[in-house]
Amino acid sequence: MKKKTIIWVSAIAAVLILIAFAKGCKKQAANISFETTVVKKGTVSNTVTATGTVQAIKTVSVGTQVSGVIDKIYVDYNSHVKTGQLLAQIDTRTLQTSLENAEANMENAQAEMTLQTANFNRIKALNEKSLVSQNDYEQALYNYTRAEAALKTAKLEYNRAKINLNYASITSPIDGVVLERAVDEGQTVAASFNTPTLFSIANDLTQMQVEASIDEADIGKIKEGQRVSFTVDAFSDLKFEGKVTQVRLQPVTKSNVVTYTVIVKAPNPDYKLMPGMTASIKVFVEEAIDVLTVSSKALHFTPDMAVMEEYKKSVMKKKGPDKEAPKPEGMPDGQTGSTKHEKPDSTAKIVWLKKGEMVFPVPVKIGIDDDMNAQVISGLKEGDEVITAINSGSTVVTKGTSSSPFMPKPPSQKSGSNPPRPQ
Repeated sequence: MKKKTIIWVSAIAAVLILIAFAKGCKKQAANISFETTVVKKGTVSNTVTATGTVQAIKTVSVGTQVSGVIDKIYVDYNSHVKTGQLLAQIDTRTLQTSLENAEANMENAQAEMTLQTANFNRIKALNEKSLVSQNDYEQALYNYTRAEAALKTAKLEYNRAKINLNYASITSPIDGVVLERAVDEGQTVAASFNTPTLFSIANDLTQMQVEASIDEADIGKIKEGQRVSFTVDAFSDLKFEGKVTQVRLQPVTKSNVVTYTVIVKAPNPDYKLMPGMTASIKVFVEEAIDVLTVSSKALHFTPDMAVMEEYKKSVMKKKGPDKEAPKPEGMPDGQTGSTKHEKPDSTAKIVWLKKGEMVFPVPVKIGIDDDMNAQVISGLKEGDEVITAINSGSTVVTKGTSSSPFMPKPPSQKSGSNPPRPQ
């Protein structure tokens, strides 16, 4: 039993020795590590997103200016047509009758004109010899003038009837593709007040455009010529490219929200884009391709000066107390690795560069920043390692039993007091 007591006393004594040693050190050296990222080449851009509708660049609605019954239809949906090609034919019997009637009226007016011309010439010759009264001459002139006007009216009616007959043949005004056929054979069309639409024709589906609605807060960033990428639901894994060709000034107001229409022209060689598709567009208002980039986290990183001083001391301790910290290779002139620095340029950003074990601040000039990466104009080179965060931790060892910092602390003991011996 006495031997067991001696073992317990020896173990407790060893623990007390370790506690005393830790108390003399007061604090362990902090374990400090850095999260870093590498400066590399890439693309940085700022974008504006919106939605729009895919449309053909030019769509023509083909109608009719005459009423009648559709006799024949020669094209259907998706038919490719040429300029002047016959699309449909309206029954011409009524129109042909009108033309023949107008022709008869014109011939009647021509005969009347011939008679009145001969009569006027005869009266005019007699009037010059004072063989007829002035009243007879004026009457002959009046009849001649009326016959001339009647003949002109008859000719106009004839030409109108002829044109209407030609209108019965519906032809394509452009080369293109039939998007819509709104009539069937046997259907009656009436052109009394509004011109009915029979066909819709898109001129060239290999070139499409997106009519996008841009919010008024972003419209000031949009300029002609900017690059655009967009997707459609039908091909969600594909990205289509386009270019801003027009920014329309006419505002569109819906539910107190003001938007502006922006036209984006996009090639469509594979005919994958179809009129009416909804497009989700991204306009690249700022873009820098194949430039040096750095993580935006590095620009917002500000170290704890106390931690940095502690890290510096630990580095100096490794190198020896009598040795001065060497200037890292590539450090800018005027920088010594000290945590104290002055910002040389009010427009510059400060990043912390890591060279081996040394860290030091470097002023850099930044271009485009998309909140993920930023364009580096000057101050860094490709391959540089910059700090984005610090991981540090320390263990405080005091005399007595360690406890949680959130638990009440026991009363402090006087220096040199001994712990109670176990019974």
